[in-house]
Amino acid sequence: MFTGLVEAIGTVIASEPDRDQVGQRLQIAVPFSSDLTLGESISVNGTCLTVVASNSHSFWVQVSSTTLAFTTLGHLAREEQVNLERSVTPATRLGGHWVLGHVDTRGTVQTIVPDGESHHITVTYANEYDRWVLPQGSITLDGISLTIVRLSPGQLTVTVIPHTWSHTTVQNWRVGLAVNLEFDVLGKYVERLLQPYQIGKGGR
Repeated sequence: MFTGLVEAIGTVIASEPDRDQVGQRLQIAVPFSSDLTLGESISVNGTCLTVVASNSHSFWVQVSSTTLAFTTLGHLAREEQVNLERSVTPATRLGGHWVLGHVDTRGTVQTIVPDGESHHITVTYANEYDRWVLPQGSITLDGISLTIVRLSPGQLTVTVIPHTWSHTTVQNWRVGLAVNLEFDVLGKYVERLLQPYQIGKGGR
């Protein structure tokens, strides 16, 4: 479980096929790598992964073929920066919103519009996910918890404040870039719970 408040920006040292030649193995440099433990969960660009090894300056994670299909991790190149967040603990202050690290789909950066020191960023995605978004609702983009300020079919706009811009990889985004999207888990559970009661689907 995460909050979408990015803890640090890491740098990809290596990205190579895993031993099974199906998944991917990433080595990422970050200052807190020596504090990581084997088997610990960590969010990499919004994707929950497991630490399989670490040393004083970097750590390794394995990415399954399923995760590669749903996320942008398979396109990470050496020296590319990624957003990192360690999982929450009972003592963690819970800012942002509940983030599972289970990416729903990929979106595409459509526009980046400066507004003073802030930036309005519009991201497009498949229309089928419109049911999980709402104005002033939460969205996770590449592991960053953001608030939706504007909606239209198949696209949403968020406002990135200067602190978020300078402390995450959003400063490196460009038009056309693919990003990981995770929609608010509460909406997905509500939809699932209500399905048996919908007209025409065997409900009462």
